[in-house]
Amino acid sequence: MYDKILPPKKISLPNGKVVFEKKSRVPFVVILVIAATIISVHATNFDMSVLVKRWNEFFFIIGDMIPPKWEYYAHIWQPLLETIKMSLLGSILGSIAAIPAAYFAASNMMKQKWIVFIAKLLLSILRTIPTLVVALIATFIFGLGTLAGTVAIFLFTIAYVGKLLYEQIEDADMGSFEAMESLGMTRLQAFRYSIFPQVLPNYLSTSLFCFEGNVRYSAILGYVGAGGIGLLIKESLGWRDYASVGMILLMLIITVFIIEKISEHFRKKLI
Repeated sequence: MYDKILPPKKISLPNGKVVFEKKSRVPFVVILVIAATIISVHATNFDMSVLVKRWNEFFFIIGDMIPPKWEYYAHIWQPLLETIKMSLLGSILGSIAAIPAAYFAASNMMKQKWIVFIAKLLLSILRTIPTLVVALIATFIFGLGTLAGTVAIFLFTIAYVGKLLYEQIEDADMGSFEAMESLGMTRLQAFRYSIFPQVLPNYLSTSLFCFEGNVRYSAILGYVGAGGIGLLIKESLGWRDYASVGMILLMLIITVFIIEKISEHFRKKLI
């Protein structure tokens, strides 16, 4: 049916031969996208009229946040520092643990395919579980506080950095690795001196980028009792104290902006 709608176009070459132009799949893809959109609208009960009528409610809340409650900043410092420390510790430990995880998941490093399969499966599972759910489970195990948030960030960092790192290891040049193995080095030693230096700049850049995101993600972990500034946001929203929420968000935006600029500076040095 598709061939009948869009028959192949003939192209005459200078040598007299006739070839057929490859049929475009764009119309077929467009139809699939439209069909998927229609199904999604019905499945989610999306109502454009409600969106049109109530979109301005968002700006009413934003208006209540401006100006922020400046005197509230004294209550923000300690939870904000907890959020930063929680993100930093979880990111550092997770990035370090991601190295052996990526080594076992790299198919060109491990000869045992079942180890590669299990390592990739575990990393995939950790990426699939939302960080908020991990933090909630951690609060039941370790209790309320920043330890649960640190564990959640630690596991997310392993999954994120480990996934990108093992892909970089699999794409690395194996020439020097094979040469070192032929000289009598073990596979781990050859990895240490040949493969890891190749992926080190990208690994550090990925770890810094992950830390940036973890500072933002950890801001909402307080909703499940994992400590940090998220607990203040939850309390202020619960009391409809939007001016205090505005101050919290302002401090968080400034903090994340500074961290991003510092991280961006060092990531450019690594490239």
